[in-house]
Amino acid sequence: MKLKHLMKSVALVGALMGGLMTVSSAQAVDIAKANQLAGANACMGCHAVDKKLVGPAYKDVAAKYKGDKDGVAKLVKKVKAGGSGVWGPIPMPAHPDMSDADAKTLVEWVLAGAPAK
Repeated sequence: MKLKHLMKSVALVGALMGGLMTVSSAQAVDIAKANQLAGANACMGCHAVDKKLVGPAYKDVAAKYKGDKDGVAKLVKKVKAGGSGVWGPIPMPAHPDMSDADAKTLVEWVLAGAPAK
């Protein structure tokens, strides 16, 4: 009986720690900086958080790359190089002058659900 209780406690602690790690990574996103970058680079002219405009909704991008350990690197490359074909034929313009750090900030923000605050 005690072993069963201990196993439940261990499972609960593991679930709580997993949840805390998710919160920590979401909090690590510089929301203010990402919103500034999205505005300065006209991202919101083609994207919205929850609906497709010219490009995919950020929620759809986040869903597609959820759990992809290489997702951030892939998307940073896509932001900088531009391209088409993944979400349709309309190309996303390249942002070759954007720093890797700024592109990563934007990508992490999108993957976190593009929070406004």
